[in-house]
Amino acid sequence: MTIYYSLTFLLLASEMISFCIFVAPLPFKVRRKLFRFLSESPITAKVAYGLKISFIFVGVLFVDALQRMFRINMEIEAAKSGGLAHTQDIRTETSHAARKFYAQRNVYLTGFCLFLSLVLTRTFHIIQDLIETQDEFAKLKKATASNSRNDLVAGEQTKEIERLKQDLETLKQQARSQAAEYDRLADQYNKETGKPTSNKRVD
Repeated sequence: MTIYYSLTFLLLASEMISFCIFVAPLPFKVRRKLFRFLSESPITAKVAYGLKISFIFVGVLFVDALQRMFRINMEIEAAKSGGLAHTQDIRTETSHAARKFYAQRNVYLTGFCLFLSLVLTRTFHIIQDLIETQDEFAKLKKATASNSRNDLVAGEQTKEIERLKQDLETLKQQARSQAAEYDRLADQYNKETGKPTSNKRVD
């Protein structure tokens, strides 16, 4: 395996490890800190820029490996259909099979590397959106709980005000009844004593 395909394999392995870390069942706080670091760190931004350039080269390798695989398949088919199959020995067939295998391996290696890069990018954004949604949900839940407590306190205060109003009305009725009873007794006393009714209470 040449050096650029070896580097492509290392890149594919690092993508697989990153994907396993992203989907691992980490605690929410750890996951939030990890993704916040990955999204805000300048070092991560530089690494992401370098990876974008690397994926461009991997794309070029994918196209080249795909063309080479098609060319080798055409050569093998041409050799078989050209009447040379009976003259080929086992070494030629082994050479053709090895070339075909290496071409297919390079196509799969570069293709999976590009495909996993798309999956990894999409997974990162989905998990980041999920973390932001969970944060918003926690804030809304806290605000709802606070509003519920405020509504409960306001309801208790309203009930207390209503009770005080009822007590006030009761006291007013008792005061009016006592004033009426006082006036009645005053009138009766004045009639019995013959005094004028100037002491009558007025509400």
